[in-house]
Amino acid sequence: MIQARDFGKVAVLMGGLSAEREVSLKSGQAVYNALLRKGVDAHAIDAGRDVFQVLAAGNFDRVFIALHGRGGEDGTLQGALETLGLPYTGSGVLGSALSMDKLRAKLIWVGAGLPTPPFAVLKPNAKLDKVMEKLGLPLMVKPAHEGSSIGISKVSEAGQMAAAWAAAAAYDSCVIVERCIEGAEYTAALLGGQALPLIRLETPNVFYDYEAKYSADSTRYFCPAGLDPAQEQTFQNLALRAFDTLGCSGWGRVDFMCDAQGQPWLIESNTVPGMTDHSLVPMAARHAGIEFDELVWRILEGSLTPGPAAAGGA
Repeated sequence: MIQARDFGKVAVLMGGLSAEREVSLKSGQAVYNALLRKGVDAHAIDAGRDVFQVLAAGNFDRVFIALHGRGGEDGTLQGALETLGLPYTGSGVLGSALSMDKLRAKLIWVGAGLPTPPFAVLKPNAKLDKVMEKLGLPLMVKPAHEGSSIGISKVSEAGQMAAAWAAAAAYDSCVIVERCIEGAEYTAALLGGQALPLIRLETPNVFYDYEAKYSADSTRYFCPAGLDPAQEQTFQNLALRAFDTLGCSGWGRVDFMCDAQGQPWLIESNTVPGMTDHSLVPMAARHAGIEFDELVWRILEGSLTPGPAAAGGA
């Protein structure tokens, strides 16, 4: 039986410098409060540029990563923690880096024979009409290295394409465009090698954007998702395979769309999903009988399992 003292002194990293800072602060505070309620010696740290000096000076035993986006979810933090010899929650360097890079994730899924919408890279001199001709409309245009739908636009007509590219390029030098799958949207929360109950999402917005994710009261969540057991199991297995193919582990989330023919299409993998009051992993866990504090405990338990390096990456 694991006791709270077995975790030692735990740093909860939140905030950071990415475009997802505000969401990360909310996630981190929720995680920090849960660990305190469970009796863990947890310490909240807003991760600035001096975060590694803070960690080194604090004599911490492990790290709960609640940093979303670049610098926390892309493998750079994970690599530094391994150098410091600090175990941490979630995926290791490789899984984190590949999941954060939407282009490489899609290339790997295609190579593994997994379904993901057809796509292209939009370079500054790209002939936009040719891209639209190849992929068709509607399209989703997105920065390759952002989360929380930041910088993403839906293009339904040709005249919207240039503005969509500019919106994405404001966040990233690598912009991708993919065929928009019109149909039901699902997410699969993953914990310790198991898929939790699927959630189906509905929003009156043009798509499930930042506002729909974090502040809108109009977003609807269905869990159970309304699938028959065999179909739900098939989708869960696809999510687990997609996660594993990218080298991910511990906990996370895989998002996908299902078209009118019932074909699922992988959209993205998240290795540090949100843990706010609007977040999907806590919602799925609750439907599986796992309350928030227990979910946070289980995620932290993953840091006790040695990863590829002695430091962690459970």
